[in-house]
Amino acid sequence: MPVPPKDSTAGEWKVRASRERCIGSGMCALTAPGVFDQDAEDGFVQILRPRLPRTDPDAEAAREAVGNCPAEALGLR
Repeated sequence: MPVPPKDSTAGEWKVRASRERCIGSGMCALTAPGVFDQDAEDGFVQILRPRLPRTDPDAEAAREAVGNCPAEALGLR
């Protein structure tokens, strides 16, 4: 499983998601609902916030979602 980033040189992260790798488990939307959602038609990941300040209240949940994704479809840069 990928390790979520511990730090970034910029003040914000770019939120990444691969719909090709996504299996629609919904762990991202459950773990970080302010950052990720699921498409109503196919169930695959949708990014609600493509940029996320590291100090944002949703930042820790986004990091957790990256680590919990069973398809390793998520990332923060």
